[in-house]
Amino acid sequence: MANKWVYMFSEGDMTMRNLLGGKGANLAEMTSIGLPVPQGFTITTEACTQYYEDGRKINDEIMAQAMEGVKKMEEINGKKFGDLKNPLLVSVRSGARASMPGMMDTILNLGLNDDVVDAMIKGNPDPAFERFVYDSYRRFIQMFSDVVMEVGKKYFEQLIDKMKAEKGVQFDVDLTAQDLKTLAEQFKAEYKQQLGTDFPSDPVEQLKLAIEAVFRSWDNPRANVYRRDNDIPYSWGTAVNVMPMVFGNLNNESGTGVAFTRDPATGEKKLMGEFLINAQGEDVVAGVRTPMPIAKMEQEFPEAYAEFIKVCETLEDHYRDMQDMEFTVENKKLYMLQCRNGKRTAQAALKIACDLVDEGMIDEKKAVLMIDPRNLDTLLHPQFDAKALKAATPIGKGLGASPGAACGKVVFTADDAEAWNAKGEKVVLVRLETSPEDITGMKASQGILTVRGGMTSHAAVVARGMGTCCVSGCGDIKMDEENKKFELAGKTFKEGDFISIDGSTGNIYDGIIPTVDATIAGEFGRIMGWADKYRVLKVRTNADTPTDAKKARELGAEGIGLCRTEHMFFEPSRIAAFREMICSDTVEEREAALAKIEPMQQADFEALYEALEGNPVTIRFLDPPLHEFVPTDEADIKALADAQGKSVETIKAIIASLHEFNPMMGHRGCRLAVTYPEIAKMQTRAVIKAAINVKKAHPDWTIVPEIMIPLVGEVKELKFVKDIVVAVADEEIAKAGADLKYEVGTMIEIPRAALTADEIAKEAEFFCFGTNDLTQMTYGFSRDDAGKFLNAYYDAKIFENDPFAKLDQVGVGKLMEMAIKLGKQTRPDMHVGICGEHGGDPTSVEFCHKLGLTYVSCSPFRVPIARLAAAQAALR
Repeated sequence: MANKWVYMFSEGDMTMRNLLGGKGANLAEMTSIGLPVPQGFTITTEACTQYYEDGRKINDEIMAQAMEGVKKMEEINGKKFGDLKNPLLVSVRSGARASMPGMMDTILNLGLNDDVVDAMIKGNPDPAFERFVYDSYRRFIQMFSDVVMEVGKKYFEQLIDKMKAEKGVQFDVDLTAQDLKTLAEQFKAEYKQQLGTDFPSDPVEQLKLAIEAVFRSWDNPRANVYRRDNDIPYSWGTAVNVMPMVFGNLNNESGTGVAFTRDPATGEKKLMGEFLINAQGEDVVAGVRTPMPIAKMEQEFPEAYAEFIKVCETLEDHYRDMQDMEFTVENKKLYMLQCRNGKRTAQAALKIACDLVDEGMIDEKKAVLMIDPRNLDTLLHPQFDAKALKAATPIGKGLGASPGAACGKVVFTADDAEAWNAKGEKVVLVRLETSPEDITGMKASQGILTVRGGMTSHAAVVARGMGTCCVSGCGDIKMDEENKKFELAGKTFKEGDFISIDGSTGNIYDGIIPTVDATIAGEFGRIMGWADKYRVLKVRTNADTPTDAKKARELGAEGIGLCRTEHMFFEPSRIAAFREMICSDTVEEREAALAKIEPMQQADFEALYEALEGNPVTIRFLDPPLHEFVPTDEADIKALADAQGKSVETIKAIIASLHEFNPMMGHRGCRLAVTYPEIAKMQTRAVIKAAINVKKAHPDWTIVPEIMIPLVGEVKELKFVKDIVVAVADEEIAKAGADLKYEVGTMIEIPRAALTADEIAKEAEFFCFGTNDLTQMTYGFSRDDAGKFLNAYYDAKIFENDPFAKLDQVGVGKLMEMAIKLGKQTRPDMHVGICGEHGGDPTSVEFCHKLGLTYVSCSPFRVPIARLAAAQAALR
């Protein structure tokens, strides 16, 4: 049987999301539960994949099935595509299986041409109808040119602005039928000038080109960036939805709107949304006119509003989640154009999940699964300092579209935001309105401020998804994008001036308002409690200071998975002694320098044990190559020479001798302990003495130091270092007459260690994967240099994401699996963790759960993310 590429809305349902995409599946579901949906069809995601396989061409079979769909649509709707008497006009919209707001393309009013326009106007002599027809025509030419033929929007925007200026009007709505007719002619001329061909008049050709454009938009730069950030595989493709147009711009009895069944910023249970009379869908989202709140629709269209309220209840009960809906009213009649589970802030997500449990709609497990772990980040993000905020006076106000507090230097373009951010500057991106191509600049900004657009504008929706603070629709700003300046409250702001914005209240402030760290609210605790109930993986933190360790404990860490001891040597009071040690000629000199450092290290370890209150602490011995510690500054070199009683030349010669050609694979890790055993001895003494002291002070705490030897690739090398550690540790324990157990394990970060893990486990009492280095060595490229070519790899579809941010499960994952299996053959009860950056990435956490790791360890602020991700992995 031939492939079925096209499904009418009446043939699908919500379970067919992978095939019909989210939008198509939900349109089919709304049809099946009897909601007023204009009846059309969906071209499947498989057709999109086929389009790419066929060299970016739509094959005849797909097109033939689409035209069959058009025929059925004509029968249902009693209109004919391209007909002069009673034309069927359609919208063509994308719909991937994961919601990608604002990333893909839409074309409205397709099927119009000069003849159809003339015939429609002849059939209805009302002047208002003539205006509507020309309004729809100029919109179609503009969208088709922009989306399908990739002629920039700006050419058409300039023509509209020029026309409005000539006519002395402020809004598109104020232009007459004749003005719009002139614009349509100007648009077609612009099209011809840009592309060298006439605007296509055959509706079938228009449809084919539009379907191709939607498939093509799956691979546009902004969709690719969005997918990388949201773990959406390229192979999924997008579906295309073709449906009859209903016209919110028909007259003043018509309109269009977007609404949420609960507040997407706070989670409060009340209808939130916006509505525009005499408008089409993109007007609300593009923020060209500022819409009115949905409640006002009740006065304008009472019957349609009453029906809409019923629809909202039906959809929430049906999907058991907060809904985001688009709808149109044509001549007072309501039509539903889309519904989906609404994007929401992390705060709102927690509140909605808890409320739905309390309302008996879902259970705890469903509540845990509902929340995207990556969004929790925003809850831990800064807010303005309350005292400073009280003292500050806002200079303007927009809509609080995405919570959080941001202050930084004003920039006016996405490219500038990226460039300034790369230089380490904090920036706030200020735009008339954002568009999807601004996404990388939006990511680089502390916050986003727009002049136009409501709560459902592109800037608002995308910023909420990214957890970036956003204030939208501040109409008081007089913007001059070209000259990179704007005016607000009588002051001119230029590029580089400081500004602060509050994404919760919408307030805008001149200058810098200091921010403070966030505090965690009650719903957060509830959800985390449920998550902890279901997760199997333990969550530890990477922490080198008591402050970090305390923060991580507050956020639910159950131990330290990685303490990098070298971070403790960089303080000015210690670096001098450490440099003495490096420049020593004899073992005695080295030991004398290390003796100065030992009490400092011991005090550090005691503070860490105290902060962890008897939870496990893994301490990694010195790892980086010694050249990282030597001075480069002339004055510092001279000071070191004087301290050592050596000449500056001698010190410079020592520094030169430490130079490494490839430091990542050089003299570091356990290789240092083999060359200078006295370093390992000093660190062992500090760890063991600290543990003995803290255990004495807290006899009820379980304190079992875990000493981790880094960069092992050969069991003999581990045994050599371990023998040193054990001799010193046992001596200290005996000297103190203490009863202290300790473990010596290793970090698996060299592929050879994974391949010979059964041998290494004879000596190692635990394993911990250092996936940053393991990834570097498995791929053979350095994390610091990969940036030079990764973008080319993304463009060529060789990689879909950065292997340092998201664990490579195919290659690195295979080594991990092998290491666990081999290690446990030798030592069945060994605990195994991971402490690279990947420990806080949700998809990597899920993979660690599948491999049966004991714990993941991540930076303090990622601990809640890992806890939730671990629970979701267990529930799935």
